[in-house]
Amino acid sequence: MPNVLELKSIRTRMHTVFEQFKQLQGTFEVDLGTQHHFSSGVYAKQMMLPKGYFAVSHSHAYDHLSILAQGKVIVKTDEDTQEFTAPACINIKKHLNHSITALEDAHWFCIHATEETDPDKVDEVLIMKEGA
Repeated sequence: MPNVLELKSIRTRMHTVFEQFKQLQGTFEVDLGTQHHFSSGVYAKQMMLPKGYFAVSHSHAYDHLSILAQGKVIVKTDEDTQEFTAPACINIKKHLNHSITALEDAHWFCIHATEETDPDKVDEVLIMKEGA
């Protein structure tokens, strides 16, 4: 039978998971109208982020640019949290987990250097695997 400290630890972890679930709830059911643009080793992923949308945290093995063409977002990284209003060009540093929360409907572009031109494979090439 678990002791009091173990029960508190379990309760804390359950609360954390529940809060994360509430934050992500519905995130994956949204059609972002994603468009893929490829040109001579440059890739741009265009997305329409509705107000309240939370793009889950991930990282890359290199710096890359993101462009906020319309709207207002919060970009949270391992280092800090910043609010941006369009138009904005944002440098995302390598190896930093980053997530985006749309404060208003937003048009967002992720810009990457890659030779991959298959929309079904490009995220697999660009996004670092956990623990890598």
